[in-house]
Amino acid sequence: MSSPIIGITTDIETEYFKLKQHYVDAIIKVGGVPILIPPIGNPSSYTERMNGLLIPGGDDIDPFYYKEAMTSTVKPVSRQRSDFEISLLKEIVNLRRPVLGICYGMQLINVAFDGTLYQDTDPVRKKAPPKLSNGVDLEFPVEINHKNEYHIVVIAENRFLKKGKFSVNSTHHQAVKKLGTSLIDFAYSPDKLIEAFYMGNYPFLVGVQWHPERLMDDSLSLNLFSSFVEASKKTNK
Repeated sequence: MSSPIIGITTDIETEYFKLKQHYVDAIIKVGGVPILIPPIGNPSSYTERMNGLLIPGGDDIDPFYYKEAMTSTVKPVSRQRSDFEISLLKEIVNLRRPVLGICYGMQLINVAFDGTLYQDTDPVRKKAPPKLSNGVDLEFPVEINHKNEYHIVVIAENRFLKKGKFSVNSTHHQAVKKLGTSLIDFAYSPDKLIEAFYMGNYPFLVGVQWHPERLMDDSLSLNLFSSFVEASKKTNK
């Protein structure tokens, strides 16, 4: 069986498409072949050539996509990028091919399936924490700063990652508020914000709020990318 082709979407700036090298290195390390997907053209022209889709990090998603007015804390990515990625994602999901979303990528998946976001986590930290969907009990202080580089996450029972408490490099000021359709949360920060989800009744669609591509010597990160690429191999026929 040949190595699976993993499409990685890129950001867009004036005259440039860009992507941090960590994402490419991570895919290569676990046996995938990365190709960069710029947000131009027809998404259908890419999907048949891809065995899996990785939506990487970026700035903020325009609240337009979940029908809210933009606050002063939001630094949105180009709608050209988000529009393209949402279309590409839905085509890949129709083909039931594996998807991994990281940070912005996780949030985009949530919004694409009719979820919403907290535009900034600072006000959320000062309120009573939300109830968790699966009854996980977090024995931690309620308030943490999500803009710091590392904090603990609690991973509940799931099909993709080991259950337990882990230190992750989760740096973000936005977070999942209402989960999108068919998405199931399975990892949480100490103040009960959602740090990971998967799609039910789907071979592999996972979103994580942290940056595993930067920690590939860590077993949690390595296992996540390995599982993603292994799932992608199954579509490589």
